[in-house]
Amino acid sequence: VWNMAATEHQLMISVGLIEKDVNGDTLWVWCYPFVDSELRQVLLSKCCLSQNTKDFHTFVFGQFKRTWYYISTVEVQEPTALKKVTHFSIVVTAKDFNPEKYAALSRILCRTYVKYGSPVKMLEAYITVFTKGVCQSDENGSFLIKDYDVRKAYLAGSVKGKTFTDNGIILTIILQIKYNTNAKKESSFLPALAWHRKDWSILHPYVNLTDIELEDLNKCSGYVAGFVDPEVSNRGDLFDVYVNLPDSIITVSPSAKESMSMGKLHKEIGLLILQSAEDAEKSDSQVIKDISVKTKELVTNLVALAEQCEDSKLTLESLKRHHFPPATENFLFHLAAAEQLLRI
Repeated sequence: VWNMAATEHQLMISVGLIEKDVNGDTLWVWCYPFVDSELRQVLLSKCCLSQNTKDFHTFVFGQFKRTWYYISTVEVQEPTALKKVTHFSIVVTAKDFNPEKYAALSRILCRTYVKYGSPVKMLEAYITVFTKGVCQSDENGSFLIKDYDVRKAYLAGSVKGKTFTDNGIILTIILQIKYNTNAKKESSFLPALAWHRKDWSILHPYVNLTDIELEDLNKCSGYVAGFVDPEVSNRGDLFDVYVNLPDSIITVSPSAKESMSMGKLHKEIGLLILQSAEDAEKSDSQVIKDISVKTKELVTNLVALAEQCEDSKLTLESLKRHHFPPATENFLFHLAAAEQLLRI
């Protein structure tokens, strides 16, 4: 247990507090140990208390400059020790993607703050988790880090019934060859389509069209970005594939259409995905496993081709010698680049 805690506590970076007072002012009032001004600006913009909207989001999360943030917001109810505060948000920053873990921790921190009206008791709970990986309280609940396996976080988003029409294969291709995907809301499940990499660092689930955030996004070699601003559909410079999940609409940008052209191989993958996703007896994890097995089969075959080449690296010329159909050759070339099997 101690080794688990020692590993996990190193992933937590900071805890902060945002308050909205009876005058309607929203302020960053406290943090431990430190949050720099740039990140603080982003976190304030993500907190629903500072937005000119009636939408009230109890929990949001995202990533900025390789730092994950988790924001829990509470409306203060009487009786409480918080006399001049109408709402507050607890902000936890960390190095890892695990929304369920940090939502649970934040709930305890929120209840503690409501009861005592001071960051001191909340900080005690945070430091206990930071040092021991556990926080136990009869009044405010218990939290144990080892209960939150990161693999469960990866599988928490639902795959079934969302995108697996004929367009589902486009999502799988785009994730496998590391192109830029722009998803409108609910983007957290998308990296699971390239499960063999287990790379959620490509995920930016909550991005606004601000200069500071777009600058951070453009520094990434590839990303899956979730936006809530419908204007993003007109920003072709930000995506290779635009996914409107609620309406099940997928748009491929003109610059990426050649890479997205589909042949027999793609249709085989698409059929497997469609059948697996529509199987009522299969869970989300089983669907992901089916996609992963097929992906590993592709990568294994690609490695075998690479081993026939100098330095075990493929080139476009070496792929051409196998006389694959043009769409298959194009896909394998980009997949080889994504898997670092391509000679530069």
